[in-house]
Order: sequence, then structure tokens, then C-alpha cells
Amino acid sequence: MKIREAQMEDIAQIQVVRNAVKENRLSDPRFVTDKDCEEFIIRRGKGWVCEVDNRILGFSIVDFEEHNIWALFVHPDFDKQGIGKQLHDIMLDGYFAQTSEPVWLGTEPNTRAEGFYRKAGWTEIGTHGKGEIKFEMTEATWAMSSEGR
Repeated sequence: MKIREAQMEDIAQIQVVRNAVKENRLSDPRFVTDKDCEEFIIRRGKGWVCEVDNRILGFSIVDFEEHNIWALFVHPDFDKQGIGKQLHDIMLDGYFAQTSEPVWLGTEPNTRAEGFYRKAGWTEIGTHGKGEIKFEMTEATWAMSSEGR
């Protein structure tokens, strides 16, 4: 298993993973286009993928402009293998290496993702969008949680 920076050539496989998830599904897959992925990986932010034998099993993307986690998803066939945690950690390390601004994300309530973020040390700060829980991570909180890794 290898974690590396996402490239343009990865977008097709990133879309496969994004559309395979069972929670936090897109109501319409056309809402997240290949151009959107390109914008967030190349211009606005940075992404990482986890791959085995040239197959992407999961990915994470951070948006440096809005200080937001744009995506963190693992293909359901590869759940509970630590892939999400590895992608999460490298993404936050990369984010806080570039800025000290807090980063936020939104996720549906009562999902495994909600529990994942709470366990990872994210702080609930309100709601976002259509009833999503809004979480925040500060550089100080991340630094403290990183000491235990």
C-alpha cells in the first residue's frame, strides 16, 4: 500500500471511489465533475491517494482557499484497514505545513464519518449546508494529537 500525492491522471479512479461510498453519497454524481477534482487537486488545494497495484483505494483533498477538507473517502471494499486514517493524517500534516489557519469540514450526522472525525480530535462548531455537522481542526489541536501518533 502506497500513499502519494494525487495527480491529474488519478481523477477517473478518484471518481470511482467517490461514487462507490455508502455514506455521504452524492445525490447526483454529476455534481462533482472531473473539472472540479482538477480544480481542487491542482489549483485550489492538494490531494493524496492510497493505491495498491495501480488501483486507488481511497483519497483525500484539502482546499487551501476555503480552509476546508473537500474530500476524504475510501472505497467500501477496503473499509476498516486504516486507509482513511493514513490519508487523514498526511492531509492534515500537509495542510498545517502550509498554513496555521484552522481547517473545517462538514459531514452527515449519525454516520461512521462523524465518529471518525470525533475520534481524530475534530471539534464540532455548528452546522453546515443541509444539516451537516461542521467540524474544525486547529493547528494546536493537531500538533497535540500528532504527538501521540
